[in-house]
Amino acid sequence: MKIIDESLLDFVAAEAKLSPRLRKNYNFHQSLDDKCHRFLNAMEPGTFVPIHHHPTKDETLVILKGRVRVSTYNDKGEVLETCVLCHEEGRYGADIPKNVWHDVECLEPSVLMECKEGPFVPHEADGILEVKK
Repeated sequence: MKIIDESLLDFVAAEAKLSPRLRKNYNFHQSLDDKCHRFLNAMEPGTFVPIHHHPTKDETLVILKGRVRVSTYNDKGEVLETCVLCHEEGRYGADIPKNVWHDVECLEPSVLMECKEGPFVPHEADGILEVKK
């Protein structure tokens, strides 16, 4: 059994600070081929998960520490909905249906618990939404 406690969150957060991407995953699944991916995603301010979608996979995000903004978009890159997840403010997570464009912006040092179907498939060109400004 793995216990998700303050010590583990602090460990993963420290790893994120050292990462060039300012993010670090801590996987509970054993392999990228596993059918269910469960992991902690520690993020530092300045990191941003670009607008992307998973054509065949739902994704659930639960905030354990910090604050992040999650937004959804239409195919033109226009914001449909946005929410700041923050445990202290009573917004604990977001469930994003398959094929919905979304992003995550870190607003303060944060740790999310994420769950989605495996196996891991790298995003192809059509998995990232390029928004013209």
